[in-house]
Amino acid sequence: MDSPPNRSSQRANNQSLFRMQGLFCKIPTVFDRPYVQKINTINMETLKNKVAVVFAASGEIAGAVARSFAKHGAKVYVTGRNGTAVKALANEIKADGGQAEAGKVDALNETEIETYVQKVVADNGKLDIVFNGIGSYYRDAGSGTPSTTVTFEQFLHPLQRICGSQFLTSRVAAKHMIQSGSEGTILLFNASMSRTKTPNMAGFGSACAAIEGLTRIMAAEFGKHGIKVTCICSGAIYESHKISEMINDFSQQVGISIEAMTSQYKRFDLLQSGLTLKNVAETAAFLASENGVVFNSHIVDVDCGKLNVI
Repeated sequence: MDSPPNRSSQRANNQSLFRMQGLFCKIPTVFDRPYVQKINTINMETLKNKVAVVFAASGEIAGAVARSFAKHGAKVYVTGRNGTAVKALANEIKADGGQAEAGKVDALNETEIETYVQKVVADNGKLDIVFNGIGSYYRDAGSGTPSTTVTFEQFLHPLQRICGSQFLTSRVAAKHMIQSGSEGTILLFNASMSRTKTPNMAGFGSACAAIEGLTRIMAAEFGKHGIKVTCICSGAIYESHKISEMINDFSQQVGISIEAMTSQYKRFDLLQSGLTLKNVAETAAFLASENGVVFNSHIVDVDCGKLNVI
């Protein structure tokens, strides 16, 4: 039987190797427990010196993303139609030690988008990140209404509003990224309805699928300029007001309790924890960072795992 290792001699051998190379230093080994320290792998400034524009930032999701960008070091321009709301968000970010400016911009008005992005690039010389969190009120989109009875206007509404806005903000951002030589990241956003077999969601589901197609096309177009285009595909965020309101309305329509309706939504969840606004926001910050460079043209599912998403 071999004799047990001599710990002192092993440490001396390790140090000798570095001494011979002119690199003498105290190297911790498995035998040097007091010297072993936990390594912090989280860099809280992964977006340091980055310039980001967040559209529809008065909404819960885009607001959370803006906070995350700022927390990770980016200078964030928060925009929305509700000037008071985005100004309050910018003040909140600054009070928390971040950098933020607010602007009143309609994410469906290309002239306003163009003017604002042009200003951001003029002020900073570049544009690194764009995120658009625009959504749609489910009733306007005809969600919950059978395809045989939903109006054509309701069907087109999410296509024009959600997909249309993503198209406008992405192409304006890309144009200025190309002109300024900014090898930036464009993050689109949609819901997992594009890949679920859910009835009575013709307009909304079609809009989500269209955004995924748009992501791939733009990534193919803009990649030669060093620009990444990625889509975050989110599951239901139960803590958000929109999902809570929709569950409440649907429960009344079918005559069951809110708890029972919520359980219907959660029955496909692989994890009991559920998706949060912070989960989505931190994923966006990761994708916009150097660490997320491998994601381009991808549709990134952010839902903690679902049985019914293909």
